[in-house]
Amino acid sequence: MEARKPQEMDMKGKQTCINGVDIEQLRQNISNIEKDPSLAHCQFRATNRWQGGGHSQTVIHDFHGAGQEITHRHDFRMDADEPPLLLGEDIGANPVEYVLTALSACLTTSLIYLAAAQGITLREVESDLEGDLDIRGFLGLSEEVRNGYEHIRVNFRIKADAPQEKIEELIRLAVQRSPVFDVVSNPIPVSVKGEKVVETAH
Repeated sequence: MEARKPQEMDMKGKQTCINGVDIEQLRQNISNIEKDPSLAHCQFRATNRWQGGGHSQTVIHDFHGAGQEITHRHDFRMDADEPPLLLGEDIGANPVEYVLTALSACLTTSLIYLAAAQGITLREVESDLEGDLDIRGFLGLSEEVRNGYEHIRVNFRIKADAPQEKIEELIRLAVQRSPVFDVVSNPIPVSVKGEKVVETAH
């Protein structure tokens, strides 16, 4: 399907699409959720399978949203591995690099939608991310070192029909609204359990 143009007009010259976002549909979705908050509940899912060594593959197939089960147009498959330095084969980005990927994508989407809702056209959005991590935590060599990132830095470069002050405001709002930023910056309950699979004789 052809991607949406940054701006589209209806027959009366009214903008219907800004930054590839259908403004009328966005407003309609917000209105529907205001009337029925249960529509806002979503459940996202992933299935992961070990492939060998540090390599595993995650498959994304479906999710729950707007009160219904929704299947993606096709399955998304994402390989994760470690670089040779960490005894992997570099088949895919490593898990903590996927964290940076998720954060950058979520902040960008939040920024794009917020700008569109305010009628601001963005021509180009790029971001660089860096995360500092001490692997002594993962290796169990120090109780004083956390296992995950110690600090993450994000730098946006944006071309837009808006002054610097507005760009900074949009970035602040994107940070406030981003689900992934919330996930990585605030503690959430995570339940982990396991079960042994009984192998059947062939």
